[in-house]
Amino acid sequence: MAQEEQILVVERKVFEEVGTFHGLAFDVERYLDKLFVAGVPRFMPRSQAESDPSYKQLIPYVIMSCGGKYLSYVRGRRAGEERLVGNRSIGIGGHINPVDWTLFSADPYKTYLEAVKREVAEEVVVEANHTDRIVALLNDDSNEVGSVHLGIVHFWTLDAPKVSKREQMITRMSFMTLAELQEVRDTMETWSQLCLDGLSEMARHAEAASASDDLAQNG
Repeated sequence: MAQEEQILVVERKVFEEVGTFHGLAFDVERYLDKLFVAGVPRFMPRSQAESDPSYKQLIPYVIMSCGGKYLSYVRGRRAGEERLVGNRSIGIGGHINPVDWTLFSADPYKTYLEAVKREVAEEVVVEANHTDRIVALLNDDSNEVGSVHLGIVHFWTLDAPKVSKREQMITRMSFMTLAELQEVRDTMETWSQLCLDGLSEMARHAEAASASDDLAQNG
């Protein structure tokens, strides 16, 4: 009998102590400093986590940008989250599993960043250089999917639109302009709708972070 999947969670009260919100929160450091304290993240069976809103599953949600366009796709029937099948998405990501925790278990945040790389690589092939910025936290307690998840939104800026699908659940994938995405907003999963509404601000945060890094390197 196959062992049940174990996924990374934090207690909801940890999130609430920092401050609850609906939609996007851009003061990311305030949350990351509390969520990735040693001993705070833990693993639990997925079936338990999906039905227990006293825990939040930590989900990386990676938005890919290139030349003013954003990667978008439709979740096919092989999607791991059946409740999202058929919805358009602008986020790549998924659950963090114990296999990721064998690398840097003494440093939960560093371990998480490595896990994001693995998760993205399982779903798509990125043949372009990119920068990775965490630009927002994402929360939506208005539905049963969102109530047990907490998104960590990454903004990848690619130097070429060279992304191909690896996971079968990804269909109709392409880079789309902001205007094109707005036209299909009603077909998107809730998280993608929320991210779409804040996409311009996310891009500004990513650009500001890159400019700050360049200044530090050249200073």
